[in-house]
Amino acid sequence: MPTRSPGVRPGSPPVRSTRRRRWRGPALALSVAVLLLAVGLSLAIGSRPIAPGVVWDSLTGAAQGQDALVVRELRVPRTILGIAVGIALGLSGALMQALTRNPLADPGLLGVNSGAAAAMVTAVAVAGVTSPMGLVWFSMVGAAVVSVVVYVIGTSGRGGATPVRLALAGTAIAAALGAYTTGMILLDSRTFDRFRYWQVGSLVGQDLSLVAQVAPFFVVGTLLALSQGRALNALALGEDSGRALGANVARTRVLTAVAVTLLCGAATAAAGPIWFLGLAVPHMVRAVTGPDQRWVLPFSLVLAPALLLLGDVLGRVVVRPGELEVSIVTAVLGAPVLIALVRRKRLAQL
Repeated sequence: MPTRSPGVRPGSPPVRSTRRRRWRGPALALSVAVLLLAVGLSLAIGSRPIAPGVVWDSLTGAAQGQDALVVRELRVPRTILGIAVGIALGLSGALMQALTRNPLADPGLLGVNSGAAAAMVTAVAVAGVTSPMGLVWFSMVGAAVVSVVVYVIGTSGRGGATPVRLALAGTAIAAALGAYTTGMILLDSRTFDRFRYWQVGSLVGQDLSLVAQVAPFFVVGTLLALSQGRALNALALGEDSGRALGANVARTRVLTAVAVTLLCGAATAAAGPIWFLGLAVPHMVRAVTGPDQRWVLPFSLVLAPALLLLGDVLGRVVVRPGELEVSIVTAVLGAPVLIALVRRKRLAQL
């Protein structure tokens, strides 16, 4: 007769799954602690190190002088923007990987970054817009329009929208817009100068007024993203199984695409394209939580901004007294992660 391990009943959950459920709560608390540490380091470390006590007094208004001015006027807006952008990119990456069932998907898969870039260069070259506030709105519109176009193309024909069609449509639109953007910046030196700074991807030089303008997009996108966890879990079993479990496939795809557009569009418009964060964070999270999107999304919301702020702090330290832009840091750290994923994981079947 077949034997089984003592203490294991038929139909009981796997030991690994049980351990994951047991550690989810403590791991989330640890992630929150890492985020708080990253916020503290972001406020204290830079070309001009500031003691933690002075940072606290500056935040409470008890301290005055140059250090307090640096904290309140420069580092607080930079840190808040880093938190918002990190949340947006982390959630966008998790949503895209769940929606397309592709472990190597990232927020740029639907052409959001390319749409924002194309709209920005058009605003500078044609309309003469140069202010950060104006460019944010143009970038948001470009991201939204491209997302709608990609979804329309992906849903055309028999069978409706599928992960493969959405991914291929996004790749095609991104390639076309990339060629358009390159042509525009080569024809206009002023556009090239403005785009060159934005293209790097940075948290430097932004103030709270910019954060306030894009905050509604971050808030709505975050709420939409967190509301899709259960439906995405159902879709992970396949469309037919998802429908049988009560999930509305079309509505889930639309709401997820809207959330990605709002989050990634706002993040790209405010800070420029920042690569690999949306790709790497969901994989790190699933190593702890498993594939349950009800946990993947909250973990990504906490861990992504922590890693982005830590990368920003690292960029301030490695070339002091200068700074290395955070997108360069994330690219240097994220490229090995991508290589490891390609070597260790099978790509999703197309």
